[in-house]
Amino acid sequence: MDPLTVEPERREAWARSRQQVGSNVRRLRLAAGLTQEALALESGLSRNVLIDLEHGRRGVLFERLFDVAEALGTGVDELVTLTPQA
Repeated sequence: MDPLTVEPERREAWARSRQQVGSNVRRLRLAAGLTQEALALESGLSRNVLIDLEHGRRGVLFERLFDVAEALGTGVDELVTLTPQA
């Protein structure tokens, strides 16, 4: 599916999901007392990718979410749990 031909509502939903996943990663990273550098090293991501992930600017491969979750000592479900929009 070409992202340029996707309807705007779907693109906005993807952006909200990326933002929420990024917030979850950041919250769990801080709770674990890890720096971005430490989590990047543990998960195999570059620090720049992790920064973009935490800020919702990029998604990551499905498999990489498992690496991040493992490095955080949690399950993928904790990363992808979305807060309902009001």
